[in-house]
Amino acid sequence: MIDKLSWVTIYPEIVLLVMACIIALVDLSDTSARRTRTYVLTLLTLAVVAVLSGLQAAEAKTIYGFGGMVVSDPMGNWLKCFATVALMVTLVYGRPYAADREMLRGGELFTISMFALLGMFVMISGSNFLLIYLGLELLTLSSYALVALRRDNAVASEAAMKYFVLGAMASGFLLYGLSMMYGATGSLDVNEVFKTIASGKVNHQVLVFGLVFIVAGLAFKVGAAPFHMWVPDVYQGAPTAVTLLIGAAPELAAFAIIIRLLVDALQPLAIDWQQMLAVLAIASLLVGNLAAIAQSNLKRMLAYSTISQMGFMLLGLVAGSDQQGTYNAQYAYSAAMFYIVTYVLTTLASFGIILLLAREGFESEEITDLAGLNQRSPLYAGVMSIAMFSLAGLPPLVGFYAKLAVLQALIASGHAIYIGLAVFAVMMSLIGAFYYLRVVKVMYFDAPVTATTVSAPRDVRTVLTINGALILILGIVPGGLMTLCYDAIVATLAH
Repeated sequence: MIDKLSWVTIYPEIVLLVMACIIALVDLSDTSARRTRTYVLTLLTLAVVAVLSGLQAAEAKTIYGFGGMVVSDPMGNWLKCFATVALMVTLVYGRPYAADREMLRGGELFTISMFALLGMFVMISGSNFLLIYLGLELLTLSSYALVALRRDNAVASEAAMKYFVLGAMASGFLLYGLSMMYGATGSLDVNEVFKTIASGKVNHQVLVFGLVFIVAGLAFKVGAAPFHMWVPDVYQGAPTAVTLLIGAAPELAAFAIIIRLLVDALQPLAIDWQQMLAVLAIASLLVGNLAAIAQSNLKRMLAYSTISQMGFMLLGLVAGSDQQGTYNAQYAYSAAMFYIVTYVLTTLASFGIILLLAREGFESEEITDLAGLNQRSPLYAGVMSIAMFSLAGLPPLVGFYAKLAVLQALIASGHAIYIGLAVFAVMMSLIGAFYYLRVVKVMYFDAPVTATTVSAPRDVRTVLTINGALILILGIVPGGLMTLCYDAIVATLAH
């Protein structure tokens, strides 16, 4: 018999699943071009789910349910809350774009998005290899469908095929690695695997062999080099609303499964996966920043930017896996969590502007399409500038503090190699500043290509303004969010 506590751990998932099914039925009778009823019901559902997750996180309790397969802890619940808010913002930004391109004809955008979010929730809550993998598959299958949502668009269909083939390979890598771990330890439970490996009775070579495949699968999912080949093509080829959907909230879920698998389950092998992540981080910073300089397509440039940003996030995880004691690990992992949360916030703003400038028959994907934006709309040029400056890591924006926190974690370890990594990361950030500042230069100093004024629905305008303001405010007063991330990581590591 399943106890009451088990159901408490999955309240948000139950609400999300039930409402996704109800919204799919309600949508059948919604004939409006913009699917107003479906849209409002979806946002209300997501708001309720975000509040439920936030309340569970605020309780700061760690509860295991369903025989230890599911865990409800502060880190997981905060990531669920942030992922839900990110999806809400994505749907607000993406609805006018999707309506203009007849992507709302069947209402699948809303229902499939909710199933993708459910997949993220299962990934975040999983304390069992099988459950984590099932959540990952639900997210990726939903993502494939969303990328191919414009069935009459050859570019989107090609992007979906590339995503499907490479995503299937990544899933295979991860599944093979997890099966090796199961074969070596005899358990699929995260905590049991940790205890078995820590006992030292398992063949180390078998564990490392499985670990290589797990790290490769995770690197595919976050888009870290050299497993990044799908990111630029999918970002550029997918409809922009879907690009934002797969480039924002899922990064939070990917961070969660890295913590669940590498930290919660495979911490005794930290000396091995730390070296792998360090190589991935160096490659990501190098490939992402150098390749982005050559891009003229804005979405493709932001794709390479994502690769370099993930490299920075991985450095936080590398710094936390040394043997310097618990405090440095807690601080480093919380710096990585802070980094991924603020990166998602900034990504929402940058893609929000691209979606805003796109009109029927015009995608606004080239950097030159932003020419003279300040003359057409100082507000939107300002928001885009804040997003670009934050991604570049300029003070006083939140991106600067996020990078600083990761660098502090590296330097605090005291290892010469880690200090070298910090210096390398700073050099790569200087290179990266070029392509971010180029976008700002085009908006403020180039002559406008068109005299069309930029108009947006009130909900989009309001959310975009709040989004830009948060990037600035959290940069000036980052303490609250940093403390939240730190407390969440401490609670997670404690169990």
